[in-house]
Amino acid sequence: MLGLNNSPLHFAIQTWAVWPPTDQTELDIGEMQAKLLAFVPNNLKRRLSPLAKTVFCAVSQCGNNNGSIPVVFSSTHGELARSLEMIKVMERGEDISPTAFSLSVHNAIAGLFSIVFGNTSEVTVLAPGEDGMASAFLEALGMLQEGIPEVLMVFYDEPLPDFYPAEPYQLSTDISSAVALKISKGQGGMEIQFKRGEKYGNDGEQPVQLLLLIQFLSDSGMQLTIKTPRQSWHWQKLDSASAF
Repeated sequence: MLGLNNSPLHFAIQTWAVWPPTDQTELDIGEMQAKLLAFVPNNLKRRLSPLAKTVFCAVSQCGNNNGSIPVVFSSTHGELARSLEMIKVMERGEDISPTAFSLSVHNAIAGLFSIVFGNTSEVTVLAPGEDGMASAFLEALGMLQEGIPEVLMVFYDEPLPDFYPAEPYQLSTDISSAVALKISKGQGGMEIQFKRGEKYGNDGEQPVQLLLLIQFLSDSGMQLTIKTPRQSWHWQKLDSASAF
């Protein structure tokens, strides 16, 4: 499997975006979200859950995603809140609409993305386990190794509904967030080295890891290491001269 022989892999982040922004007030975020989603047709906008809107706001800031760029989506829980609401509807003995069901499956947001952005290229949707974000990086870097020039990666999760126990497991955070990254194999942008390590621990699954990724991308820190129960994953920013 790609990357499991401890050989470092190199790529460049051409552009990235996060939603919601950490430096804005709730009012500012609401106004910004309305502007970022203004391009979405109203009949489709009505189908967007709060999590889907979070994803679309991140993606729409990450450059032109129309047409033929492959995309890797990664979400631990997906539209779990919508699934829970359907269970409650069933418990009341009511019928579930086909639309509600189709919008609750794990690839629902990816499907809406393809429609709204007119993207007809390959789309992969992952539900990562204990390794979290690393699974999507391995998938996307495999595409680059096959000769695809650019890949869009989208990570997203929202807090678990109270119905589902999250403790003592690190499966959830208090906020919804999405991170979109457009990566390439060539030089330019933020050049990164990615590799597997032998040390292990438990730094949480993807919802927890996303906050660490945002901090890594935002500040001047050069390294990010995330430990999982079986191994660790390491990202390091590189100077252009040393990346390749």
